[in-house]
Amino acid sequence: MPSSFSWDEPEGLAARGTLIVLAGRGEHGGVYERFGRRLAFDAYKVRALGDASADPSVLDEAAKLLADESLPGPKVLVGSDTGALYAAGLAAEQPSGVAALILVGLPTGPWTSGSWETEVEARTACPTHQGRLTNDPGFRRGALSDAVPGPRLERVTVPVLALHGKDDVVSPVGKALDAYGDARTVLFNGGRHDVLNDALHRTAAATVVLFLERLRLSPELAPIAEERA
Repeated sequence: MPSSFSWDEPEGLAARGTLIVLAGRGEHGGVYERFGRRLAFDAYKVRALGDASADPSVLDEAAKLLADESLPGPKVLVGSDTGALYAAGLAAEQPSGVAALILVGLPTGPWTSGSWETEVEARTACPTHQGRLTNDPGFRRGALSDAVPGPRLERVTVPVLALHGKDDVVSPVGKALDAYGDARTVLFNGGRHDVLNDALHRTAAATVVLFLERLRLSPELAPIAEERA
């Protein structure tokens, strides 16, 4: 299993920035292939790494990518599940190298499913992604019961986008909102724990692109597109 997975912008287009993805408990970077391909199609480079809670060297690899001058900015850390906590820690430690954070399904504690069927249903409502996880030999089942480090958002100074499913039983939305604090938070109706790989993954990816495009102009600007009643 590769230690990292890469997706690049289409030939002939200039890259618009770099996303460094930190996977959650039990996952590896390849789990985010669909997300990586979609963002690469919009001309963002994507580098997806593994589960830092199981392999601490992931954090060293992320730091190297942040320092790699061949990768274009803005550089944005994307973390799902415990990856969100580790991404926040990196952003607090290396604020000069991180332009923004995207936090997905921030965990508030360990969770035990009791069966694989219950776990996969809690992770995602997308049947395609459920099938991928079920048949993925590199995926570690039962990892959601692993211990969770405490949130480290208080020292983060860069712009933060939080994405969370309203039907997330692994990280209940009420507790998660307390942990996100003042971060700009988008809730997904019917969304489960991994909204990047959920049934609403297209909407989640579009929300990320809107955030990135605004960031490229200035994080202080008003939203590019607004809905009016």
